[in-house]
Amino acid sequence: MLNINVICVGKLKEKYLKEAVLEYSKRLSKYCNLKIIEISDEKLPNKINKNTIQEVKSKEGMKILDSIKKDSYIIALDLYGKQFTSEEFSEKIEDISVRGYSSITFIIGGTLGISKAVLNKCNELVCFSKMTFPHQLIRVFLLEQIFRAFKISNNETYHW
Repeated sequence: MLNINVICVGKLKEKYLKEAVLEYSKRLSKYCNLKIIEISDEKLPNKINKNTIQEVKSKEGMKILDSIKKDSYIIALDLYGKQFTSEEFSEKIEDISVRGYSSITFIIGGTLGISKAVLNKCNELVCFSKMTFPHQLIRVFLLEQIFRAFKISNNETYHW
């Protein structure tokens, strides 16, 4: 069974988001071993400049890199990544698995994004939308799309 790791910067605070993540985690247990790894986010100072942004991203990036399993295919969610249809995303996950990877790690950065060091370590960058969404909400989007991908690859019905 494929291992799916989701590394997220920050904790979910809202009850409705926690419930959605729990629901998709239950649904996904039929198709993969899901592990959600929460990395603590860095506290932002009152005044932010380019140096502060880089420092925060760097600190969060080191924690992310420490959490990536060896031999995992690494995909970061990034505004400059490739956009997929749900069918293409399903094919991508299937292809990664067929190529011999037993583990896929998805990375969701914090409020300020993902450090260059982490992005450089990734096999691929994926963009869900050119719009900006809270990283907590993207976690739910990602889990839903992974679930949809497994339903598609197994030729099971799902709301189209």
